[in-house]
Amino acid sequence: MSTSGGTRAIIAALLANVGIAIAKFVAFFLSGSSSMLAEGVHSLADSGNQLLLLLGGRQAKKKADKEHPFGYGRERYVYAFVVSIILFSVGGVFAIYEGIEKITHPHAIELPWIPIAVLVIAIGLESFSLRTAIKESNHTRGKQSWVQFVRRAKAPELPVVLLEDTAALTGLAFAFLGVGLSVITGNGIWDGIGTLFIGALLVVVAIILGIETKSLLVGEGATDADHDAIVAAIESTPKVDRLIHIKTLYLGPDELLVGAKIALDPESELRDVAETINEVEGNIREAVPLARVIYIEPDVFVAPVETELNTSAIIIKSAD
Repeated sequence: MSTSGGTRAIIAALLANVGIAIAKFVAFFLSGSSSMLAEGVHSLADSGNQLLLLLGGRQAKKKADKEHPFGYGRERYVYAFVVSIILFSVGGVFAIYEGIEKITHPHAIELPWIPIAVLVIAIGLESFSLRTAIKESNHTRGKQSWVQFVRRAKAPELPVVLLEDTAALTGLAFAFLGVGLSVITGNGIWDGIGTLFIGALLVVVAIILGIETKSLLVGEGATDADHDAIVAAIESTPKVDRLIHIKTLYLGPDELLVGAKIALDPESELRDVAETINEVEGNIREAVPLARVIYIEPDVFVAPVETELNTSAIIIKSAD
């Protein structure tokens, strides 16, 4: 994923959510709809989330220093994880509380045309935001399904925006259904039920986001395709006898660490060893440009010796 592509999706979502949040809060104050209040808080939380993602991207660009010699690339993972927590607490838990409150103490919706008009406008704006996120994601998604893209993406911004926008559109559908049924039946309990569904949806999305970003924070290795490309680049180097072992780790969405132990001719001179290592590093960077931090350890491969164990049975005859 290109950083610029993720930034465009975030800004589109931010602009849409700020406008939607203002409209929803106005609709809540005029109509008293709990669905509008829950949706307003949801959009406000989403706006804050987009600001956090932009801040994370900015922090990740800081240069490496003595305290953080591998740089600050994982800042983007940290802020994405914070986003999942905010979506869970501010969005989901609040909506569930508000839904239970409305179901317990239902009241009719005043000026029902206002929340309905706001929901229609919000659906249009959220659709624009989701369309932008889908367009930017398609640049790097390739042949992956959307589930695979969300699970395997190393850059957290686009999956976060995709899930947020999908949840927002689904939540708007719940709100529209709740408000509509409340207006038709005259019973405000449907508004509360719609709010409850919105809260449950946000909690589920937040848990999914939390699981995925936690995996990135703990540390993920290269994808299967990149791993195979790195292995092929090492083994294709003429003076490398074999690859003994390899480990990879994403230092950030755009930076991969590669550590490998390679077997060389035991009679190699130091100059030849250095030249071979430099050639291996060049081949790896050419095959996988994200591999920016590379450590190669030269070694001599010794095949394990297989030994055959012969055991003898000792029979002890006891005296009668």
